[in-house]
Amino acid sequence: MKLPSSVFLLACLLLTRSARADDNDDGFISLFNGKDLTGWVNVNCAPSTWTVRDNMIICTGIPTGVLHTTKQYENFILEADWMHLKTGGNSGIFVWSGALPICGQPFTKAVECQVLDGNHGDVFAIQGATFVPDRPHPKGWMRCLPTESRNHPAGQWNHYRIECQHGRVQLAVNGKVVAGGSKTTPRKGYIVLESEGSDIYFKNIRVKELPGSNVPDADVAETDRGFKSLYTGVDLTGWKVEGGQEAHWTAKDWNLDCDGKVEGEKKNLVSEKSYSDFELIIDWKTPARPAPQQVPIILGGTIPAAKITNPAGQWNRALISIENGKTKIAVNDHPPFAGPDIAGNQTPIILLHRPEGIQFANLYLRPLK
Repeated sequence: MKLPSSVFLLACLLLTRSARADDNDDGFISLFNGKDLTGWVNVNCAPSTWTVRDNMIICTGIPTGVLHTTKQYENFILEADWMHLKTGGNSGIFVWSGALPICGQPFTKAVECQVLDGNHGDVFAIQGATFVPDRPHPKGWMRCLPTESRNHPAGQWNHYRIECQHGRVQLAVNGKVVAGGSKTTPRKGYIVLESEGSDIYFKNIRVKELPGSNVPDADVAETDRGFKSLYTGVDLTGWKVEGGQEAHWTAKDWNLDCDGKVEGEKKNLVSEKSYSDFELIIDWKTPARPAPQQVPIILGGTIPAAKITNPAGQWNRALISIENGKTKIAVNDHPPFAGPDIAGNQTPIILLHRPEGIQFANLYLRPLK
């Protein structure tokens, strides 16, 4: 039977529409365009850590660090495929994450869905986040162990479906829910892919947003204020390495280490660029032995004087702002105080050599103008 031309045309349109079906047909939108990292922020890794090839996000795992979405999400369903290349490879997908790592750590405050070859599927709160596991952990940790192992081994793809609603998170591995928790704080934040020591591929990353609510400020993760890392985690790009410093100032994953044995006059590590009107975050730790505590940085030729409340051997964080040549410094969340004036309103960042050695982490700067 010959169809009327109008019916035939309608049938062709329906078939064409079906052939062009995309993520929006089921409410999902892609978080990855398959070409570059538009929509993502490299927080504390080298440019080479996160790359794109063949519609996949490629992660070397070096250094340890995170990549987060440019947008925060509250209630949503996240789907992603991942594949480890090596047996025992480690990584993670974080939800409701803050923008920057916490003091002295390479990771953000968030809920992590474990992506560990051979021991995947755990869901747990990290770096100050809290939640109630669906099943008590044998050691009382805020961690839900999976009901069963469902992962495919290294070299094969796995699928995660993570549903997050009103502080409740559930993880399905390859088609079945295996772990979760509730009463999570925070419950609005960024989605994060983790770099943690080994090669991993991600693809088909998409999200479906669900109706939201008025989330109290206390339940919203730290937002991105535009800080950029001054340290790659793999080398000293952006810093002047001279006078034999290369043997004593070394990149050790997310730590920048100084062994305190630099000889000659040029002991301190100086940034290649000078800056004006900026905010700077710096974490540091000195060995647990008697030594004067001070903010280990030189600005405008002066070491900022400050009372350091954390003892040697513990991490400290300073937030330093310079605007119109005036400096304010806050250490370990204490109220800020006035620091040295900056002549000419511009200064390099100088990390201070300490004879007992020192470790730095989380060096971030953002311009104020």
